[in-house]
Amino acid sequence: MSKKLKWSLVVAGGLLLVLVGYVAAGPYLAINGLRRVVASGQYGELWRFVDYDRLRESLRPQLQARVAEGLIQRVGGRQNDRTIGQVTALIAKPVIDTMVSPQGIATLLTGSALAQRVSPGTGKDGRPPLNDPLADARTRFESPSLFTAMVPNADGKPVVFEFRRDGLAWKLTGLRLPE
Repeated sequence: MSKKLKWSLVVAGGLLLVLVGYVAAGPYLAINGLRRVVASGQYGELWRFVDYDRLRESLRPQLQARVAEGLIQRVGGRQNDRTIGQVTALIAKPVIDTMVSPQGIATLLTGSALAQRVSPGTGKDGRPPLNDPLADARTRFESPSLFTAMVPNADGKPVVFEFRRDGLAWKLTGLRLPE
């Protein structure tokens, strides 16, 4: 094998290794990017790390099922399924739109929506430091294009953040709420 071919293979192998490393580190980069944007208060930049449409679609059936369950418990079986479905969609839509907005994501990621923890001391600005629920998240790859970060809520039940790969970038695309 010629010297030029060997070096070409070494360079190609090195580039492949860097690419695989970047893809594997991608979800962690996305999580850190989310934290950095929220900490700086630049919520308009969250689009770089959040796929709002897919996140809405992830939350819609979960919230509608909960609203329907609550309605059925209150009114019993007196209403037909179609009426309950229409009412749940009507109630769940504004909730989903609020949750899946830059301010809603920021609220969730500062921990105030997951757990109210009292932090001793104050930050540099004299206020208590923000809680970062993703700091101690249990993370794992569920597939080459799905990464999850599990965080317990105030009741200790798991909230799962789903990150999906789109090309080389990773974005928050789903949220599994506790039962």
